[in-house]
Parts: sequence; C-alpha cells; structure tokens
Amino acid sequence: MQINDVLRKDLMIMDLEATSKEAVIDEMIQRLAEKDVISDVETFKTGIMNRESQTSTGLGNGIAMPHSKNKAVKEPAVLFAKSTKGVEYEALDNQPVELFFMIAAPEGGNDLHLQVLASLSRKLVDESVVSDLKQVRTPEEVQNLFKEDEEEQVVREETAKDAGSDQKFVVAVTACPTGIAHTYMAEDALKRKAAEMGVEIRVETNGTDGAKNKLTAEEIERADGVIVAADKKVDMARFNGKPVLQRPVSEGINKSEELITRAVAGNAPIFQAEGSSASSDSDDTERGSGWQSIYKDLMNGVSHMLPFVVGGGILLAISFLFEAQLGDDSILFTSLNSIGGSAFTFLIPILAGYIAYSIADRPGLLPGMAGGLLAVESDAGFLGGLVAGFVAGYVMNLIKKSLKNVPKTLEGLKSILLYPVLGLLAVGLLMFFLIGPFFAVINNAMIGFLENLGTGNAVILGAVLGGMMAVDMGGPVNKAAYAFSIGIFGDTGDGSLMAAVMVGGMIPPLAIAIATVLFKSKFTDIEHKSGLSNFVLGASFITEGAIPFAAADPMRVIGSSILGAAIGGGLTQLWNVAIPAPHGGLFVIGIGENPLFFVAALLIGSIISAVVLGLWKKDVSQSSANIETDELV
Repeated sequence: MQINDVLRKDLMIMDLEATSKEAVIDEMIQRLAEKDVISDVETFKTGIMNRESQTSTGLGNGIAMPHSKNKAVKEPAVLFAKSTKGVEYEALDNQPVELFFMIAAPEGGNDLHLQVLASLSRKLVDESVVSDLKQVRTPEEVQNLFKEDEEEQVVREETAKDAGSDQKFVVAVTACPTGIAHTYMAEDALKRKAAEMGVEIRVETNGTDGAKNKLTAEEIERADGVIVAADKKVDMARFNGKPVLQRPVSEGINKSEELITRAVAGNAPIFQAEGSSASSDSDDTERGSGWQSIYKDLMNGVSHMLPFVVGGGILLAISFLFEAQLGDDSILFTSLNSIGGSAFTFLIPILAGYIAYSIADRPGLLPGMAGGLLAVESDAGFLGGLVAGFVAGYVMNLIKKSLKNVPKTLEGLKSILLYPVLGLLAVGLLMFFLIGPFFAVINNAMIGFLENLGTGNAVILGAVLGGMMAVDMGGPVNKAAYAFSIGIFGDTGDGSLMAAVMVGGMIPPLAIAIATVLFKSKFTDIEHKSGLSNFVLGASFITEGAIPFAAADPMRVIGSSILGAAIGGGLTQLWNVAIPAPHGGLFVIGIGENPLFFVAALLIGSIISAVVLGLWKKDVSQSSANIETDELV
C-alpha cells in the first residue's frame, strides 16, 4: 500500500483557518463530509475525540495524526492539512502543530489505519521530510514529496535485496532468572541495534512462560555467530561447532552493538557440546568472568527454585491463616500445610541440583540434588545446599575429564552408569564427612545470632536487606538479599526478614507510580502511563516494573529507591512485622504478623522515595524524534 493511494489531493487543506484544537478537528471533519468520505459528522468526531482523550495525537515536532476506525467512514482516506501560524494542540512536546494528517478508516476489514500510521510514522521520523512538508504550497507538492520518498525506499530495498546473500545473520538467546523484564529488554536492544547495523537477527526469549520464537536448526546452521545473553541455563547443545558468545543478560541490554559486532565477525570461541568428537575449543568457550560464570550458575538454581518457593510458601501461609481461625486440627490447615510443606522440602535440593546442572550439564543434576538433600538432613541449611551445588558441579566436571579417554566400548556406560555412581559417591562422601558438618555449625550459629538480635541490630539488618532489593531491581544484589531471606525462612519459619525484603522490593515501583502522579512535569506522557501500571506491579511485589525508569535515569531513580526501601525494611523490624510467605505483596499481608505496620512501612518508604525522586528530577522536555507506532495507537 502506498500513502498516495489514500492521501487524496481533493481533501487537502493547505491553509487552515482554525486556531484551536477542536476547531481544527471540526474543519478537517467538515472537509471529509463535503467530499463524501464520511456519512455522519457527529459519529466520526466522537471516534476522533475518544482517541484524543486517551493521549494527544499531537506527536511533537509540529505534527499531529488524529485518527479513527469508524462506522461513519465510507471509504479509507487520509486528509493532509497545514497551518501557517501553528495551532496549540496539546502536543507531547507542548509546541504548536503545523502539519496534520487525519486518518479515516472504515470499521471492519483490514487494519488500514494502523498500516498508514506505521508508514507515516517511519517517514515523519526523517527530519528532511518534515522540513519539506513545512515548505509545500500545493497538494501536488505534497503527493510528489511522498512519491519521491517511496521511490527512494524501493531503490534502498532493491539494493538490500541484491546484497542479501552478503548480509550477516546472527541468532541470539536472552534469559534472566525470573524471565519478566531483563529477558525482553535484551531482546529489544539486540533487535534495535541489529537494524541500525544492517544485520539480520533472530532472538529467542527464555521468559517466565518458557522459550518463545525458538530458533530452528536451519537458522542456527546459517548464522554467522551466536549470542547467548543469559543469567540462567539455556539449551546449548544445539550450538555445537558455532562461534558462541555467552554473556550476562545485562550485556545484551547495554553492550548490544559490541556483541553483534563480534558475532558477525565470528570473533567468539567455538562451542563444543559434550560428547562431540570435533576438534575441541571448549576450554576456551567464553562464559564471561569468573564472577559472571558463578552468578549465572547460582541464578540457574534460584530460577528453578522460585516456583517451589512461591507455590509452597503461599500455600503454607494460607494454612497458617486457617490455623489461626479454625485451629491446628482443621482439615484445611493440615491439608494445605502438608501440600505447601511438601514443596518446601524440595527447595534446597532443587537449588543445589540446578546449580550443578548449570556447571556440569545433565550429569551434575543427580549429585547436586543429592548433595542438597544431605545438606538439609545434616542441618547445613541453605548455605550448605548452596555450596553442595557448586561442589557437585565442579566434581562432576573433574569426573567427566578423568573419563574422557575411556575405551569406546565403555562410552555408552558413562552417562548411564559411571557418571551417576561416581558423582553421587564423591559428593555424598564430601557432604557427609566435610561440608555438611562444617556448614551445620555455621548455619546454627547464624540462626542463633538472628534469634538473639536486639531491636537496633534487627532494624539495621532489615534496612540493609530492604536497600539491597532496590540496588539493581531483580539483579544479583536483589537476588542475594531475597535468597538469604528465603534461606532463613526455610530454616526457621520466621518471616520477619521476608517482610523486610518484600517491602524493599515493592517500594521502587510504587514510589515511581506515586511520583508520576505528584510530579507530572517531571515525567513524559509515556512515563505517566507506565507509572500507573507500577501501582499494580509494586502491589504484587514485582520490582522489575521500575527498571525502565532506572535505565533512563539511574542515579536519581536508584538512589531514591534505595533510600525509601532501606527505611521501609528497617521499619518492618522495628515494628516486629513478619510475613510467612515468600511472594504476593499486598495480597498476602493478611496472613502476616502486624499487617497494618507492614502497610505503614510500605507507605512511608514509598512516599519518601517518591518525594526525593520528584524533587531531584528536572522538568522533562519531550523529544518527538522517535515516533513509535505503538505509541500512536
């Protein structure tokens, strides 16, 4: 579809008489009615004004695109109008509008108005097109301008098509432990940068609901390089023999150009899947720095543990509510407590097993889970299970290397017999005689210390944990605080530290939401809309809702969030708040101890953060250079 197919010359108004927003809309609608494009003025205007009530279609840079898909429209059309003086149109940049495109699309049929919006948006990003439109004097000049631009676009597409065989192609996988925010931010960053660089890319996301846009064998085979921007385990065997960059998901967001440049050049270690007979570069496979590798392994364990934590923990918490109301002999209490408790018995074995799996692949799973279970039985607790996972993974890697040169007649026995028996024996003995007893002493000492904390020290610990939840909003510092509190909760059943981290994780998105309401001049129109959604995300204990704001203004957003989260976390300990559930936010406070004080700590911390952020930020001046189609509709 060409723009000039619907951008009719007879509809154009080259010198608008109206001087106000509604008068301009009325003048353009009247022209549509005169030319028999619409059958009912009032019905069409209602559609236009309903769209304007959502967000002004004054996009900035002197452009507005009012539009409606409406039953009053008889045939699709685009009306171009121009004001020499400019009209106050409530545009996103608060500047007068000179160029108007009113889009009339008939109800039913295809999404013509969306296609036109998308096509116009791409062209109006070009400053030269906008500048030329402001100079045109006749309808013919308007159509010629778009015709020339479209002809140039055809030439560009043909040139790209001719060079298609030479175009570089990259495949990527993005994944984060929770699969809520970072996964998709990395996907968007890689796609945007690849488009700028003229590189074709396919991105598979491993989010909270599993793998989406899964890469095919043909795509992997055709790719010049592979980017795995992930903080948890992903399916790697399919990349055998390909140059693979394994990096943290944060680098997919912040270093997308560097990763794509290296991938298209093949400047990455050749990945060697386990059992491959190809010449091995596997010792050089890039997994990032030592800390990044350890963090990825840890997060793989945490991400697999989280469903057990949330599901089991919330059912346990609900069971306590029935216990308080109906007594400990109630069938509702005993059944739910048993069901939730069964999930909680898996926490440490799952954590340890999937840490080992991340390090040593499938052979690490058995010794890792067994090591985690032995940690539970020996009172080594969460820390013992954590160490068990890493020990199991590294021990299994040593076993695999030691069996690398076994006779081919025994090759088939390695995975089914030798790995399980030797791995379980080695890790079991280490846990039984060394790791278990050692960490049991540490674990019991730590629990004793926490149980005997004075109020002042408890407040400090709560403030530290609450502040940590806001440092990176779902990153390693946040996860460390959360994992520590989960460990204490699992070992003792005490939910006081869970209250601190829950408040600390809820405050950043809630504070942003409050700030967008109280300090409207400090946020863009899009941020206002996103801010409102943060009320829901914050109430649900989803800290990642604050990430887009933190990425745009890290110093102010993170700084104010840490301050409020630390205050809120400390107040939960001062007021003896406890939440016997690992997730749920406001939806589970009814089963906690001192729930009103939980709400008070949350509100105080959120308001302090919101006020600090609002006073710290400067008034915003929106740029309309980037007009996104999804913002228009």
